[in-house]
Amino acid sequence: MAIGTWDIDAPRVVIYPGAMRIFVTGASGFLGSYLVADLVARGHEVAVLLRPTSSDWRLGEVRDRLHVVAGGLDDLDGLRRALGAFGPEAVVHMAWRGVAGAERNSPVQAVNVADTVGLAEIAVEVGARIFVGAGSQAEYGPYDRAIREDDAARPTTLYGMAKLAAGSMALRLCEERGLRAAWLRIFSTYGPKDADHWLIPSMIRNLRSGQHMALTACEQRWGFLHARDAASAFRLAITHDAASGIFNLGSPDAPPLRETVTRLRDLVDPGATLGFGELAYRPDQVMVLAADVSRTLALGWKPEVSLDEGLRETVNWHDATTPSRKLS
Repeated sequence: MAIGTWDIDAPRVVIYPGAMRIFVTGASGFLGSYLVADLVARGHEVAVLLRPTSSDWRLGEVRDRLHVVAGGLDDLDGLRRALGAFGPEAVVHMAWRGVAGAERNSPVQAVNVADTVGLAEIAVEVGARIFVGAGSQAEYGPYDRAIREDDAARPTTLYGMAKLAAGSMALRLCEERGLRAAWLRIFSTYGPKDADHWLIPSMIRNLRSGQHMALTACEQRWGFLHARDAASAFRLAITHDAASGIFNLGSPDAPPLRETVTRLRDLVDPGATLGFGELAYRPDQVMVLAADVSRTLALGWKPEVSLDEGLRETVNWHDATTPSRKLS
């Protein structure tokens, strides 16, 4: 495993006062790619962990401005050597195995806990001062109102249980070893470059192809946060000295899902008929997916992308992008 070097022909960015050396896992994923772009644009020096077989198309032009550590979390000794050479001030863990579908109840979730704790330990060993991890609203389980960070965690999937265990153990380890640590529990996000199987991308695809959309009554209250706003919150968790502990990360607003679906239909195909009520709710249907983000807002974070603006941007991206990229 070796650390890459800056390409001398790559475009340059201004290094602002306070620029940091930051290591990011999961950089080729949806939110990870937005975070890396955000950090590079603000002059931070960023190293990323990429498997040689990883598809890195989401990184775009930013790819040439990164230090690349070739490998994975299954080679912690190699990673330790590479990070010792890079010398990160902050380590950000965005990678996770088994995010979608049936994998959320797969035993592989237990591996993620070990990965997270192992990475936090390496952060200590290489002299990092800050550890930031990507948690999930799944740690809470279902609630019928906006969820606060001090609400009881009662996850119903192995995914949620693993996120809860990973975050709890990483925060404790960092506290004992003197690192400032933040764990951001992510609610629903969206935007260009998201995987095609999630709700908004799949709706765009189906509407564009003229398929009839059979839906539930869509009475759920779901908030959607644009990925750029999620990335800015992660950046703040890295750079803000008061960012310590658990923070909810989601949209401050959670309108009825019917409103969001209708807005999306109007952007893609205003004449399309939406089959509201044609599908029954699942027995475990989550009816409210809303985050109380007061604690995150107190750090100075403020979402900037409106839902209408973000949906329009996402539709335009899908119309301009090849199908093969949307699947990964």
